[in-house]
Amino acid sequence: MVKTARLKNGICVIGEENNFVRTISIGIWIRNGSIDEDDSTNGISHFIEHMIFKGTNKRTARDIADEMSEVGGRINAFTSKEYMCYYAHVLDNHFGVALDVLSDMICNSTFKEDEIEKEKGVILEEIKMCEDSPEDMVMDALEHNVWQGHSLSYNILGTEENVRKFSRSDMLSYLEKHYIAENMVISVVGKMDFDNILTQLEESFSGIKNNKSVERIDNATYQKSFSAKNKDIEQAHICLAFPSISYESEKVYMLSILNTIIGGGINSRLFQSIREERGLAYAIYSYPESYKYGGLFNVYAASSPVQIEEVLIGILDELDKLVKKGFNEKELNMTKEQIKSNMIIGLESMSSRMSNYGKSKLILNSIKSQDEIIKKINEVTLEALIEFSKEILDPLKMSVSIIGNLEEIDIERIEEICKRSKFS
Repeated sequence: MVKTARLKNGICVIGEENNFVRTISIGIWIRNGSIDEDDSTNGISHFIEHMIFKGTNKRTARDIADEMSEVGGRINAFTSKEYMCYYAHVLDNHFGVALDVLSDMICNSTFKEDEIEKEKGVILEEIKMCEDSPEDMVMDALEHNVWQGHSLSYNILGTEENVRKFSRSDMLSYLEKHYIAENMVISVVGKMDFDNILTQLEESFSGIKNNKSVERIDNATYQKSFSAKNKDIEQAHICLAFPSISYESEKVYMLSILNTIIGGGINSRLFQSIREERGLAYAIYSYPESYKYGGLFNVYAASSPVQIEEVLIGILDELDKLVKKGFNEKELNMTKEQIKSNMIIGLESMSSRMSNYGKSKLILNSIKSQDEIIKKINEVTLEALIEFSKEILDPLKMSVSIIGNLEEIDIERIEEICKRSKFS
């Protein structure tokens, strides 16, 4: 059973006792990401995530790594557009070590000037690494274009210019505004006693202030776009996007089913058609991105420049068939079973359960049980899914991003194909 409580300073705590395992997973979830930045601070959330690992008043960066390694534990973090998480996974008898290290990092990081300067080099290399990944680049370019004018358009890593100029005072000022009790959820799952864990958390996180959180910009507006970037690489990479739904929508279960059917696995329509039947691409898939104020439904593919036009036409043909002819009950039922199985198998992991509870509580302020989710999936009807697919797959709103050797691609022809596409 999932239990919920609040620390005296207002931090929400989610816990689930699972005494049939020998591990505990803990995550400190924070409502902060690149959406909370502006042009001058873009990248600072991710930079702070790095600096949290660079030493506290009583630990060096090496001490943090060594203490977790000594107990065989794992510790890491990530930053996204709307939230971030610092997490650890250890044997139950080493939970005290994980908690002490994590809480010390969150509450007592020193942000030393010399460490900041060193880490600038690390992050600049991370930015370069992403620029060597055309898959990342084509997706980032698409999001930058369709959310133009809103902080959802920002790259999480930030710009090289910003990274070079961030100072210690910039980070401490930003930290004070966003690393507050109202923005935090602590999720703990595994072999433990919840009441005992609460006592430990109360002591460890008492230093977090309960300030008023900063309001987010809520007017994200999708803007149709077409972009092409020249890059001297072997393959051409293309990403299509359609405006989609918020994660607060009740239609998220329909979106999951639609994505699985279109390009969510090896039995999906796009994978079977473009890769298996026609041999046009190695990588092809679809993926949804949902935020509080909107979302995208995306299709990605990579192929040789001389074949990218054929790949695009193949994708559009499959989407056209789907909208015109719909689905059948067998396909719908098979997809439902696939999604339910993946969810249930995935949640056998303590880390996955911790992430599911922490993220859900942070962004939705609610947690649905497996049975509730299964019920919602089972309730999706064929008629409703067909109507939803027509609502999402609107070619008049489709955006496109391409990266590759443009000398070998007829971009005008590609753009004309996209403009002429009609799924009805």
